[in-house]
Amino acid sequence: MYKIIVTGCAGFIGSHLTETLLSRGHIVTGIDNFDPFYDPAIKRKNLSDFINHPSFSFFENDLTGEESTSQIFSKGADIVIHLAGKAGVRPSIQDPQSYIENNITSTRIVLSAMEKYQIKKLAFASSSSVYGNNLKTPWHENLIVDNPISPYAFSKKACELLNHTWHHLYETDIINMRFFTVYGPRQRPDLAIHKFTKMMFEDTPLTLFGDGSTSRDYTFISDTVAGICGAVDYLMSHNNVFETVNLGNNHPISLNDLVTKIAEATATKPKIKRLPMQPGDVDVTFADISKAQNLLGYQPQVRLEDGLKAFVKWYKKENDE
Repeated sequence: MYKIIVTGCAGFIGSHLTETLLSRGHIVTGIDNFDPFYDPAIKRKNLSDFINHPSFSFFENDLTGEESTSQIFSKGADIVIHLAGKAGVRPSIQDPQSYIENNITSTRIVLSAMEKYQIKKLAFASSSSVYGNNLKTPWHENLIVDNPISPYAFSKKACELLNHTWHHLYETDIINMRFFTVYGPRQRPDLAIHKFTKMMFEDTPLTLFGDGSTSRDYTFISDTVAGICGAVDYLMSHNNVFETVNLGNNHPISLNDLVTKIAEATATKPKIKRLPMQPGDVDVTFADISKAQNLLGYQPQVRLEDGLKAFVKWYKKENDE
């Protein structure tokens, strides 16, 4: 049993993770600021299943507030799972400063609070976006990722570097987890699978950017959560750790094929509107997961077809389809 701080606990990944940690008997302190990037009511609903769990305590807090964050961390923990941050590639181009503040500054504040209260273990949510448009696929963790193509990607790369600095200076054990397009029940409404499902049920034309050949390594939420738990177990059983791992599915699928599979899962016939590629978008994401397999025992279990069925079932229940 560990005492765990989960930042971003009300989000898509955070709520699933928190439920899993509680089911395994851990004591969880959750932090979320209900950022209005999407409707905060969705996050409050995510919390509802475990907000009253006896081993869970919740703090509504903005991590850019140094004093308030430090006060929460003063209660101590065995490990921090830092998922909180501002998401979205395209919005980061419109408002880069908010990504610097909510991703980079908040991570520095988390690291400082950890050092102040001698919390020495951190699992950090990074992103496949740090790879940019690297042509050497599948992407492995030793690739040079010094060419981000969006402020969001830059902010995640900057956080990885911050983490290394704290590891070097204060011997903090850290695993940077690079997530690859996580999907499943509760997925953010701005992401493709959620948007496309909604539009198909509403018989609204889908807006596809590019010719549909771009591909993504879609990873089902339960596989991502299993990877995070593997990182926690590894950190708690090892010292002098600084590692970066891909938590992907190792099976990219094109945008055109994704639309076809969602159409099958929803039993609809989509209408499609095509627009040019958007700035900051990458052509492909493709995770080499051999390091996570060897280090964490990570092994994705959910096929895309099965994951889409699970998502559509959840969506229909939520929207009375």
